[in-house]
Amino acid sequence: MKKVFPDDFLWGASSSAFQIEGAYDEDNKGLSVADFNSFKKSHIQADTKVAADFYHHYEEDIDLMKELGMKTYRFSIAWTRIIPDGEGEINLEGISFYNKVINKLIENNIEPFVTLYHFDLPFALVEKYNGWEGRETVYAFERFAKICFKEFGDRVKYWQPHNEQNLIVRVNERINIYDENDEYKIDKMRAQMDYNMCLAHALAVNACHEMIPDSKIGTAVSSSVTYPLTCKPEDVYAARMNDNFKVYYMLDMHQYGEYPGYYMNYLKERNIMPVMEEGDKSILKKAKMDFIAVNYYRTNCAEALKANDEHPFGSREGTVDFNMYGLFKMSMNPNLKATEYGAAIDPSGLRVALNEYWQRYHLPLIITENGLGTPDILTEDGKVHDEYRIDYLRSHIEACALAIEDGVEMIGYCPWSFMDLLSSAQGFRKRYGLVYTNRTDDELLDLKRIKKDSFYWYQNVIKNNGL
Repeated sequence: MKKVFPDDFLWGASSSAFQIEGAYDEDNKGLSVADFNSFKKSHIQADTKVAADFYHHYEEDIDLMKELGMKTYRFSIAWTRIIPDGEGEINLEGISFYNKVINKLIENNIEPFVTLYHFDLPFALVEKYNGWEGRETVYAFERFAKICFKEFGDRVKYWQPHNEQNLIVRVNERINIYDENDEYKIDKMRAQMDYNMCLAHALAVNACHEMIPDSKIGTAVSSSVTYPLTCKPEDVYAARMNDNFKVYYMLDMHQYGEYPGYYMNYLKERNIMPVMEEGDKSILKKAKMDFIAVNYYRTNCAEALKANDEHPFGSREGTVDFNMYGLFKMSMNPNLKATEYGAAIDPSGLRVALNEYWQRYHLPLIITENGLGTPDILTEDGKVHDEYRIDYLRSHIEACALAIEDGVEMIGYCPWSFMDLLSSAQGFRKRYGLVYTNRTDDELLDLKRIKKDSFYWYQNVIKNNGL
């Protein structure tokens, strides 16, 4: 394949704070929703207390990033390390930790690429305001963002307010909807939380542009590419609407400052319109993204799903890949292989997604998550032969190259993840890393970092600026 990646292309890798750092209560860190949720599963899998222990191993881990040749490292800052209760006193020890991480990255010519909120809302805000349902949380997030821009903005150019807002709002536990069982009340609460997060996103975008000259800030979206299950017109429409309800309604809000008509109609018909205060519109309209970050793992199929008396229009069934009565029912693509965790492997879908986002928004694109989660086997001689991961990454990087040839402006590629880290649903059984973390769900072992075959392969990709 001819080389198509620009000379300044940001080859990197990604992680998030709660999945990698550990030290969940050290140096005054507060409890987060991610901590709370993980502790409920402590009896069956690893939790956030230690995770991959990046907090105590960051220096050697960044040395490995340098050895890999990474141009950027996409990671998140734990809100509860900076402000333990989400809105009170600033924790200087948290500031100090991230200063050390950022400085170490820069010393090794690795561009810090920072996410402010990756599923780890301070739990104190859940107890006080029901998390994102309360408008107070919006302003608490704005303050947190401004603190980070002030403390780290002299060295950090690339920012993301939220990771996968369009995904997190689908999963009740991740947005602290715990005890409510009434579907209508849940969806009304969800709609308000979603809107409030959009407003918080806009406030952070505006503050970033005002406080950090030459900064770049954009959303990280969980990509949805949906094929019609058949060529029936109603199935084609169902596939389009699935992508609309799971991606485009939010990207439109982030870029244009308002929800599209089909989504407003849904909110009105369900009678779940969120409270939108006077003055919000000008904030939302002002907030223009500089790029779109794409997290891509799979594609799906959809067919039409009629509403009925028992299931009125807009009512949902399922979580991440939910069905919506009156619009779409989800299914796997019978023409694709899937991982053992049920994600269809479809590199061509990535090319479709990149072209779609570019044509709709004409914003530069960067992949901030793309990877294969699977149990890896550590051999007796201390190696991990993950040819399956190499094949996966190779095919998806090829899709990026083809999208660039199609005319898409891409600025980087960061697979998920740099090293094995805590999976929310599968602990350390489901491994994504280029580097093996020597622990299990039951035993910490020595936490040794072991370079997988994919590490050396990706090292060569970066060295050659492409395949």
